[in-house]
Amino acid sequence: MPLPRAKSPRRLYREVRSCDRVITPDGPLASAINRQLDRSHLGPFAIPPRRLAAGRRQASEDRLAFLDIIAEEDIPWKRCAYAVGNILQCWEHQGSHEAIFEYDAYVDDATTRAVERIAQLDTASMRLTTETIDPTHDVVVVEPAMLTHLERSYLPAAYDTVSLFTDEAFSLPPFRIHESPTAIVKTVVDAISKETAETVGIVLDQRSEYSPLIESALESAEIPFFGGPGFTDRSEHRLFLQFLRTAYRGTDTRLTQIRSLLTALGCTVADRDANKRLHELETDDLAWLKGVCRDISAYTFGEALAAFERRTDTTLDAFEAELTTLGIADEPLTERRLDELAYYLQTYEVPVDRENEGVLLADAKSASYVGREVVFHLGLDEGWTHAAPRRPWVDHDAQFERNLNSFQLLVQSGNQQHYLVQDAAGGSPVTPSLYFEELFDADIDRFTDLPSTTHRTATTRADAAGFERRPTDVPAKPIETISKSSLNTYVNSPRDYYFSRVVDGPERSYLTEGTLLHDFAEFYATHPEAVDDAALTEIVELLSERVRPLVRAADEQTRRTEYRAALETIAAYLDANPPADGAFLTPSSGGENAIADHFEMAVDSPATERRFVDADRHIDGMIDLVESPSGLLDYKSGSKDTANAIVKNAASDDPTDTPDFQAPLYLTYWRSQTPDETLSFTFFYVTELVDDVITGDADLDEALTTVSYYPESPTEHVQRKAFFEHLREEGSGKCRKILSKIEYPTYAALFDAAPFVETTDSDELIESGFGQTMIDRLEAEIGDYKYVTTGSKQAMRSMADRQRSAFFESDLDAFESFVDAQLTDLNHRRTGAEPFPVAGPSGEPNYRRVDNRDLLLEGER
Repeated sequence: MPLPRAKSPRRLYREVRSCDRVITPDGPLASAINRQLDRSHLGPFAIPPRRLAAGRRQASEDRLAFLDIIAEEDIPWKRCAYAVGNILQCWEHQGSHEAIFEYDAYVDDATTRAVERIAQLDTASMRLTTETIDPTHDVVVVEPAMLTHLERSYLPAAYDTVSLFTDEAFSLPPFRIHESPTAIVKTVVDAISKETAETVGIVLDQRSEYSPLIESALESAEIPFFGGPGFTDRSEHRLFLQFLRTAYRGTDTRLTQIRSLLTALGCTVADRDANKRLHELETDDLAWLKGVCRDISAYTFGEALAAFERRTDTTLDAFEAELTTLGIADEPLTERRLDELAYYLQTYEVPVDRENEGVLLADAKSASYVGREVVFHLGLDEGWTHAAPRRPWVDHDAQFERNLNSFQLLVQSGNQQHYLVQDAAGGSPVTPSLYFEELFDADIDRFTDLPSTTHRTATTRADAAGFERRPTDVPAKPIETISKSSLNTYVNSPRDYYFSRVVDGPERSYLTEGTLLHDFAEFYATHPEAVDDAALTEIVELLSERVRPLVRAADEQTRRTEYRAALETIAAYLDANPPADGAFLTPSSGGENAIADHFEMAVDSPATERRFVDADRHIDGMIDLVESPSGLLDYKSGSKDTANAIVKNAASDDPTDTPDFQAPLYLTYWRSQTPDETLSFTFFYVTELVDDVITGDADLDEALTTVSYYPESPTEHVQRKAFFEHLREEGSGKCRKILSKIEYPTYAALFDAAPFVETTDSDELIESGFGQTMIDRLEAEIGDYKYVTTGSKQAMRSMADRQRSAFFESDLDAFESFVDAQLTDLNHRRTGAEPFPVAGPSGEPNYRRVDNRDLLLEGER
């Protein structure tokens, strides 16, 4: 796809070499032309208007104006910055610093005062306004359309022009599509050495992930570079700001939010404590930071900086100088002033001393030209598109034309151009810069719509991991059994399962709450007589104390109410449904119980917290409560699920994106203990009735969901007399009516007349041969009435629903085979024969259920 070819600096020089002054729209382009000079020249030759007017390298006018105004005027910093930005932008587009007064909506007292102050400053903008280039000079302007209105006002009455582009075509080199930003950065850094650094330029969106990646990669490779990180990008400056922010974050600050700061301060944080609140932890490491947070109002900015420097053993001279420049070094460190400081650093680029050596890093939205031999263009996506200022003084068409020309020049910078891009990220296409559509007059949705080649980074295991792989003679010990939580995680994402085994996770409030509620249930089942009203209050306090570091202070009272309601719900259920005689069980395996430890009592009921390990079926788990020889119960602290949802999420033939295999796993074990028995597994949602308990209107049944296991096939189950009687008593209205007119033998004969279809789809069952036979036979038996057809369909919907909401012999048989297959795959991967993939049996993982999202890099690594 051709573009107008940009003229090279050498060609431009040949066209303008006889002139006295060459005005360019871009500083680096001027420098490139000046490097072509083959004769002595008095004064500047090629130069941008602002630099010529200033007589020196231009400074950031908006920052200088801001500093001057806040030093002399009592204007809030945000309001000042807003006024300065509007004034300078309007000035650039309209040619006068007073042009802002033509737009009433943008004029207030702060703006008026700012205009007065700006008028007194010696700036390049004022010189561009009040002066012109010496008319005795022979002046030529390169691509005058790329100059702003203010810059053009500086030109003499007469001047020549030179176009930046030719009539020749420039064909873009193919876009090189890579898998990820890290692959792109690796490709670039591998192509650069210390010796070639001075010949290389890299263009990227400085707000994108490419910027920190390329900077850290060049640093690691010890390749010099400049033009990248600024004042606020320096890690020690960011950490100092985070230090100040932490002091005003309040009591809900969690350690995970300030992890990098804690590392800089030398504070050790256990992984399990990452989600806990800073001010609820009492450790020696955290004492200093908590003390500063407590006394922050007594510090000045300078004193806080000195304290931070002493603690981290660093020197932040540049930050100290900036605080002095702003005039706040000796001011009290208030939250309002801290907000203003943070806003200032986000708004203005503070000058930093740089060594201009090595690879040149250029911002795609600031640069128009990169004067290097080899130029890598990274990303080239929407981040490369300028957002035109939404102000009435901006000529948007002219601004777009300037930006488009700048883009055309930028992508042609260098004798060698390399475009390295991603075609998709996070499963969605990456949209190329909108300028490509304008230049090619075509719809371009992704980079594969443009000439491109796909590159995959070939990595060895050692390269991918960053460490050399050393084989050992020690065989991997196979995992012999798996729990429901591990199976859930593995099916959702094998790689997440792998990291959950090797990385410690932080303590989470809902897990801590759930464990404590389980402990109470076990304790109450063993010692109901020990729990009176006073004991409940004491237990609520214990729960609150244990969970306090993990939850917001504002939620503490609400949670106390919820805990009390949950405890009362558990007690009420166990009072109404005490566990059956546990003589048929062996003694409980026991374990830690925070509630029992608090009351210094033992919990040894054989019916509670039953640990099992079934090596034959490769499963293990913990049964919360054995209600009877055929009934198990599990306490849940989450939202209630229906029986249909529980069975659906336990599917092993087609796993859902919310897999939960607890019910089939526990029922599989229990049927091995009580074979040929109908079994039930009840989920008791102990927090479901909080509102009802508070209002005194709780119904325990509303907190229960029971799924059953039938040791037979669905066909055998639905043709039994017990199911017939169930339909008669609990079926829908027309179903009960038709079955009341027949006896069981008539119902049983239906299954001999046509084969029953085992399906959870009621429409499939109704439309099957069995369904039509059932309707025909019942019409013949009862009469050709509409309610007979309706009632028959209702009965078949109940048959399909029973299959959706219960487990049958074939389901648990299939589940056992599924567990065997997953364990075989798992142990195969543990030997290193193949990597743990991100996707599980159901495909792309449900990332809301992933615990190690930041470790799940895409691809097979």
